[in-house]
Amino acid sequence: MNKSLLYIGLAKLAFGVVVGAVGIFLGLRLLGWLLRRKEDDDAELAKGNVAGGVLQAASLLSLGILVQHAVTATFDAIDLLYRGQAFHAGMLGRFGFYALVHVGASLVVGTAVIALGALIFDRLTRGVDELAEVRRGNVAPALVLASVIVVMSLMAAPGLRSVLDGLLPLPELPRDTVTMPS
Repeated sequence: MNKSLLYIGLAKLAFGVVVGAVGIFLGLRLLGWLLRRKEDDDAELAKGNVAGGVLQAASLLSLGILVQHAVTATFDAIDLLYRGQAFHAGMLGRFGFYALVHVGASLVVGTAVIALGALIFDRLTRGVDELAEVRRGNVAPALVLASVIVVMSLMAAPGLRSVLDGLLPLPELPRDTVTMPS
């Protein structure tokens, strides 16, 4: 049994669960604040507002797409940094630091990108206030706006991944050098 791999794997699993439970919740609340929703999203869902549910589900999906890149970038870097080393407690501290920075940056940037996309779309469709229509329960604009939000996250995700990779202290290999795995 490889204890280092086991401990790092357990840390990754715990981190993924925490990000899923806490990080996305906070990002969704931040997105609601940025979009200046007048009504409480939870109250709208309790009233059975399907349009609000569609928009909230798309927001969660979009944030998940963006934060997934933060999680995988962090995991890839940790795997590379600690490859072949014996486990020590400092590994988890370093992993936690980079993971929190990545996820925090992803939630903030992702939320801003999604809100910006929704606001731009709102400006392009003059005469229709999508968010007001969603509050009234109109599903059609909710579906279109939900699609815009998901597409914005899909388009921004690769760029966000590159930014996140640039934040990590990855070891540099000499140019045009290929190394064999040990």
